[in-house]
Amino acid sequence: MSCPICSKDSDKKYRPFCSKNCADIDLGRWFNGTYTAPSEEEDDLSALRDELEKTNRKPH
Repeated sequence: MSCPICSKDSDKKYRPFCSKNCADIDLGRWFNGTYTAPSEEEDDLSALRDELEKTNRKPH
């Protein structure tokens, strides 16, 4: 199996990656939103925005 980031042979310790560096690159891609899954609901984004606004409101 090859590393999905750099295509080198994977290392058993970091499988499916070849190194901690490639594993960290993959994790960073998840965190910054590079990897996404399509939604079947059109209202998902507006519902998420509404929820975020509720949690970010500060009492007066």
